[in-house]
Parts: sequence; structure tokens; C-alpha cells
Amino acid sequence: MFGGVDRKRYILEETGCGVALFDYDNDGWLDIFMVNGTRFESIDPAHQPSNFLFHNNRDGTFTDVTAKAGLVRSGWGQGCCIGDYDNDGFDDLVVTYWGEIVLYHNNGDGTFTEVTSKAGLTQKGHPRWNTGCCFVDYDRDGRLDLFVANYVNFDVSTSPEPGSTAYCQYYGVGVGCGPQGMSGGTNILYHNRGDGTFEDVSVQSGIAIPRGPETPTPFVKENWLPVGCYGLGVSAADFDNDGWPDIYVACDTVPSRFYHNKGNGTFEEIGREIGCAVNENGSSQGGMGVAVGDYDCDGWLDIIKTNYSDQTSNVYHNNGDGTFYDAVLQAGLGGNTKFLGWGVGLFDFDNDGWADIFMSNGHVFPEVDTKKLHLTYKQRKIVYKNQGTGKFVDVTADSGPDLNLPRGSRGTAFGDFDNDGDIDVVVVNINEGPSLFRNDTKSQNNWLKIKCIGTKSNRSGIGTRVRVVTGKHSQINEVLSGSSYISQNDLRLHFGLGQAKTVDLVEVRWPLGLVESFKNVDANQLLALQEGKGILRREKLRSS
Repeated sequence: MFGGVDRKRYILEETGCGVALFDYDNDGWLDIFMVNGTRFESIDPAHQPSNFLFHNNRDGTFTDVTAKAGLVRSGWGQGCCIGDYDNDGFDDLVVTYWGEIVLYHNNGDGTFTEVTSKAGLTQKGHPRWNTGCCFVDYDRDGRLDLFVANYVNFDVSTSPEPGSTAYCQYYGVGVGCGPQGMSGGTNILYHNRGDGTFEDVSVQSGIAIPRGPETPTPFVKENWLPVGCYGLGVSAADFDNDGWPDIYVACDTVPSRFYHNKGNGTFEEIGREIGCAVNENGSSQGGMGVAVGDYDCDGWLDIIKTNYSDQTSNVYHNNGDGTFYDAVLQAGLGGNTKFLGWGVGLFDFDNDGWADIFMSNGHVFPEVDTKKLHLTYKQRKIVYKNQGTGKFVDVTADSGPDLNLPRGSRGTAFGDFDNDGDIDVVVVNINEGPSLFRNDTKSQNNWLKIKCIGTKSNRSGIGTRVRVVTGKHSQINEVLSGSSYISQNDLRLHFGLGQAKTVDLVEVRWPLGLVESFKNVDANQLLALQEGKGILRREKLRSS
């Protein structure tokens, strides 16, 4: 739920919230954390909206444990991300808000403690609109740092009324204003000091250096600094295979950002130069969500980005030399332009060894339903099946009737919540309940799931690269914090194996450089791998 009203006066009411699939109590089953928003209209103080934590009961049901876990909180919630910042063996939680960042320390007993101020993450001054976030060990010191994207510098007291300017019109209808005409926020990088506190290193690391003479804001006339990046979805991964994690940010209406890690504690923003900032025609788009994976199995991570309606998505194919090209037309994703995309996942839904694509959609303006347009406010999902040739086919119509029901969908997370060997999906919808899609794909294909546990590297294993080889087929994946649209996927890596019953090789490259190999691994099991110690345990999960 977000806003609770049909009319959206302000852009803050349009963006929705994120969701996380993570095992907060280390019982081997994914739990669900959902971020919630609020509204400007009066709300009963006794019934303030709150975030939610649902504990997995291991039988296909969940129990609301929000209060018990200490996670009740109201406000303009946005996104979330997961990572064990203090390396105590339990994944911690960050929730982003308009106005603040909240860090919850996982106590290891089913409860969390809010430690934002203690950790040095309290934000002062004008409210920042924090959106997507991810934990990343950018300097490879074994401790997780925190990256937070920012959207626009929004102030309700100065924001114009719907329809009052050219920026507040859509197909002749007066709508809420922005982001055009508003100054963009500045992304933030916090360095983990290793003592439970963080330091803002945005400037010295190069993250906060403005890029390009973009449009000044007419809403705040005295502010003529370059706009920020209108950042939403984020992901950090080693895109150029140099061993150092880079950071990608999907940006709305301006070029998206690619922060290349120089390996010395600093970054350079080179999105335009390497081909993943704009579309194939060189135009900026309304970027929302980000999915990362190797869809063509060439050993290099690609990027899928969802965008605004009347635009194509992006399929940024990694050329293998540190550059990308937008292969959206070649990949077959160029036809669905009426959708406004948010959450997105690049995962193998049928376990055939090739990563497929799932997109959640929904427009931002309820007013589009008042005119007979090619657009609707609520929209269906899209599922693209990977053909293994670099092309995808839209198979939504055959993916179950529930996916074709129109919703105002936003945050989306991917993971195997019922431990049956295939990937399920949870979606947050605006102004209505969430959706949990259980994967019931009938397939005889096999799979392998891998949980990475760091020792010298961070305990969550974030940044670990895994390669799985079956015969002549090779796949890679990387443990990522922050995914999709301001959400968090399962940290366990999932590989479809097709008909292979044995994996010839599992190769693991840990963030600090150690490489380990395991041969002749049986399919259809979870391997828990501990850095430097090999296979910690094997688990035969439920049969699919």
C-alpha cells in the first residue's frame, strides 16, 4: 500500500515502495519484508501505516512478526536492502525514506535494533529523498559499505499544484509535477569504519561529483546548480571482470549513471562513454528498475533496465571490453512500449540454464484512465522467455492468469520462498495488497542453489562471483545487495541446469580474491560454501 488515495497530487505519492526476500533468522527459509508509505491526508494516530515483516512458516504461509521483531515504523518509506555490515552472521536491514535512512541491526534472536544515529547515518538539513540502496564492499577490506541513491529534492511546501506548469501536463491532463523541473538529488556512499559506524565519503570517492550541464530547476529559481541523477533502482557488481565492484543507477529522465571502480577507493562516472546511460538512439529515458545477470552466458554481466511508458526497456549487452550496447530490439523487447516498468528480474524461471526476464508495471498517473488513451493506470506483468540465442519471447499469456491482472505494481523481489527449486516472485502494489507469485512451472529440469558465506570477505558473501559448468554450457552469477526496483532479492544464487544431473564444475571467486573449485556436484541441492573452508553443508530441499 502507498498513499491510500486515488488522486496523486505530488510525485512522492507516485513512486511506491520496495520489498525484500531474506532469511532474517537463518532458518533456511526466506522471509518477506515490505516497505510501506503514508499519505498527506489525515491519518488516525492510532492506526499509522507501518512496514511489515512476515516470517516464513515453512508450509507456504507467513506470520506477521513486525511488532515482535521491532520493525514497526511509519513514514514515507521507499526502498530496502540487506547485508551483514558488522559480520556477525546475521543480515542487517536498511530502509530508505524521504527524509532519512534507517539502519536496523539484526540481533540474531528474531529481533532488530534501530541503530541509525549510533552508526552515523543520520541525515541533517533539507530532507533527502533516499530511494534505492545496496551494500557493497567497494574497497575490498572485508566490510560492507553502503550506497544510497537519491531522487529529487522534493519540498511539499514549494511543489506546484497539478497542472500548474508545462511540467505538470500529460496528454493534456493536469497531473502531479516532476521530476522534470525539479533539481535532482545527490547519491551517497558511506564507508564502513569497522567499528559499527559509517563515514560519508561521497565527495572524496567521486560519487557526488556532478556530471554534465543538465537542466536547472525553474521551481527553485535561486538554485542553478546542475541537477543530480534522479536515481531510483541501483545495483553493484563487477561488470568489467577486474575484481572490483562497480555501481549502476537507473535514472529518471536523465542519463543513467555507471560508477566505475578504479580500485583505489574512488570511482569515475562513465555511463555515457561505455554505452549504458541512454538508449540506442542516444536519448535519455525514465529509468526505474535494474536487473543484472548474464543472459547470453558469455561470462560478462548484462543490465536490464525498466523505463517510462512510450519508451522501450533497455537490454544493455556487455561487449566484454568494458562497454555495452542497447540490444533491446535484437533481444525482442522493443514492442511493449505502453507499459511503465518498475520491478525487474533476470532469472531462470524454468531451470533450462538461460536467464529469463520478469517485469512489474503500472502507470504513475491515475488520470490516464479518464481519457481514451493507449495507456492504463493499472497494468499487467510481462514475462520474457530466453531462447538461448540472444532473443526473448513474450510468454506472459501462458504464465498464469494472475500475472495478467492489472495492478499498480512497483517493488519486486525474486527468490525461492518455498524451497522447491524454482524462483518465486513477490510484488508490492500501490493502494492495494501485495502479490506473491508461486512458481508452478512444470519442468523436468534440474537446478543448483548456492549460499556463499564469507570469512575474510564479508559474511553475506556480497560480491562473490560463481561460475557453474555443465558440459559445454557455462553460467555466471554474483551475490547482489539491492536489486530490481528499490528492492532486495534472495542472496542465495540459483542456477537452472536443464537435463544435467551433475554439475561438472562450480568455481567461486570471493570478493577478496580467493578462488575455489568444486567438481562433480549433484544437482537439485543447496550448497552452503564457506570462504576458505569449502562445502559447509549440503541440503536436499523440497522437490519441485
